[in-house]
Amino acid sequence: MPLRPPAGFISANYDPLKNPDAPTGVSASGGDASASVSFTAPANVGGSAITAYYAVSNPSQITVSGTSSPITVTGLTNDTAYTFQVWALNSFGPGPFSAASGSVTPQARGIFAGGETSVNVIEYISISTTGNSTDFGDLTQGRNTLGGIASSTRGLFGGGNAPAATYSNVIDYITISSAGNAIDFGDLTVGRFRISNTGCGSSTRGVWGGGDNGSYLNTIDYVTIATVGNATDFGDLTAAVSTVAGCSSTTRGIFGGGMTPTRVNTIDYITIASAGNATYFGDLLYAPNFLSACSSSTRGLFAGGFTVALGAVNNINYVTIASTGNAIDFGDLSQVTTGLTACSSPTRGVFGGGQTTGSVNVNTISYVTIATTGNTLDFGDLLSARNNLAACSNCHGGL
Repeated sequence: MPLRPPAGFISANYDPLKNPDAPTGVSASGGDASASVSFTAPANVGGSAITAYYAVSNPSQITVSGTSSPITVTGLTNDTAYTFQVWALNSFGPGPFSAASGSVTPQARGIFAGGETSVNVIEYISISTTGNSTDFGDLTQGRNTLGGIASSTRGLFGGGNAPAATYSNVIDYITISSAGNAIDFGDLTVGRFRISNTGCGSSTRGVWGGGDNGSYLNTIDYVTIATVGNATDFGDLTAAVSTVAGCSSTTRGIFGGGMTPTRVNTIDYITIASAGNATYFGDLLYAPNFLSACSSSTRGLFAGGFTVALGAVNNINYVTIASTGNAIDFGDLSQVTTGLTACSSPTRGVFGGGQTTGSVNVNTISYVTIATTGNTLDFGDLLSARNNLAACSNCHGGL
């Protein structure tokens, strides 16, 4: 990579004695076909204020500008290693390139965590590449029937059933691109398990709905994903319900199925940016609890679960998130499964774990193309067979 930025940035006012110094401390974290590049502004800005910073990838020299740290570089190729350099520009011209960041590999990454019997394992997959999962680290406490949400950089897991706290209020977080153990984030507004096994959210806000703390709950909590702290009350679901599943578009979160004194097929929705009570959306084709959900930015999928009439089921339903109405048949899971979980990229939905007929836990991972109705295909295996786990990804429909 050159020592100086392109000559096109050198104007008639160019004065190398008045250019800014190079930024320092450049680091990067990978996302889905993207990277967030952080840096420290130079102490010497030169003869005038810095007007822009430019982050440049190597390979490919993809260049993105910003006015401050961090800068998000998009258009990268997943599963390819990149380093980044940053330079600053003022009215007298461009400064030199910084030292290169460490290497990062963008990836559409799905995370699976916890499960029966109160395990603390976290593992990950590359959603775009079929194969077995890889160990990521551990939750702060082993628990099951917890719920997962995520931004493009951070994954959170809240609530659940833990040996030391049947109705856990713990929220953990991880940096999705960097394997390691989870860190304490804060607390839910009320301790509970059987919280939605796939929460919903946008790029900034994560939302959990329902649950059980000895009685069924209609509670909806939210957090600002980038800021550690306790959850805040959002509003209420249309009914008190546990083992509901959730997914989202960039603006709307939807919750489907679950259990009141009886199992329900109700779908609710919220506007993620605006706290308030949920509104009726429509109905699933069947009334399950312990189901899973995932989404693209337009379509939500609900899969599996347990019904009174059929026991564990393999059905997949879908809805168009922007349009209220009843769910439509999508296809089938490869096996009847309850207590499974799901995550997604903009194009692919992935289902993992669960329990089949006869109370047999499985380590199966399967996937569908969200835009195309049909049955699931084999993806690979989790590290262990378990049910009532949670999942999230850095590229789900809410991002």
